[in-house]
Amino acid sequence: MALDVAVQMDHVSSISIKGDSTFALCLEAQKRGHRLFHYTPDRLSLRDGKVTVRGETMELREEEGNHYTLGTQEKFSLSDVDVVLLRQDPPFDMAYITSTHILERVQPKTLVVNDPAAVRNAPEKVFVTEFPDLMPETLITKDAAEIMHFRAEFGEIVMKPLYGNGGAGVFHITREDRNMTSFIETFGLMFREPYVIQRYLKDVRQGDKRIILVDGEIAGAINRVPAETDARSNMHVGGQATATELTDREREICERIAPALKKNNLLFVGIDVIGGYLTEINVTSPTGIREVSRFGGHDIAAMIWDAIESRL
Repeated sequence: MALDVAVQMDHVSSISIKGDSTFALCLEAQKRGHRLFHYTPDRLSLRDGKVTVRGETMELREEEGNHYTLGTQEKFSLSDVDVVLLRQDPPFDMAYITSTHILERVQPKTLVVNDPAAVRNAPEKVFVTEFPDLMPETLITKDAAEIMHFRAEFGEIVMKPLYGNGGAGVFHITREDRNMTSFIETFGLMFREPYVIQRYLKDVRQGDKRIILVDGEIAGAINRVPAETDARSNMHVGGQATATELTDREREICERIAPALKKNNLLFVGIDVIGGYLTEINVTSPTGIREVSRFGGHDIAAMIWDAIESRL
């Protein structure tokens, strides 16, 4: 059966199709005969209990620079579509949180993927703390004394914003770094929320593994190796994707977290693992679909749509 699929995303004109997971998901939906509707989060409205958007029909193609066609913008109710893909990128701020509250109003008539309440309650760097024995030592705080004590204990640390994304604001700090106090002061000026401080994992030089799970099951993985001049492995800051195999430890991590993912209706999830330690559980707008496919892995977009269609 053909489905009507509304995609809440950053504007389609802004995406890079080579590595964009939303583009891959939409291409697969289009291939299956589903009808796509495009809208950005700022066009989401709630009035008298009814959720509407101003959106356009969308057609996609694998042509860099000419990858989309949008129809005429029209107002429609999200209760009249079958599926909403919640796919705008973070930051995970109050605007993002508000959109999850609004999208809850269209359930269960319309299936929202990932579940908006679960997305709201499971930000990547907080949800992961439910599994402390799988993680490196981690501190979440704004308390400068606690941060200094943590560095004194472990020597090398990573400091990053709690609700950041894409590697922005991630710093590798050594025991001898005299900028520590300045980092804390700067973070205090930039962020109202606490920060994440983790023991530095030297194995990150061999790669930060992104493992994708679909409905709690392992779907594929890639390894992201940081550039020589950077502590971050994110591909848009110079990290290189390489083919990889999963270790027994990584499979154990996936098995441990799978029940929580299924319980919370988190259908499409990407986790990050460094040297056998779980560092993040990405649920807002996971990436990696196209990279896995490029290295000969599963067609994860097809697996996700199989899971969505089975729920309908």
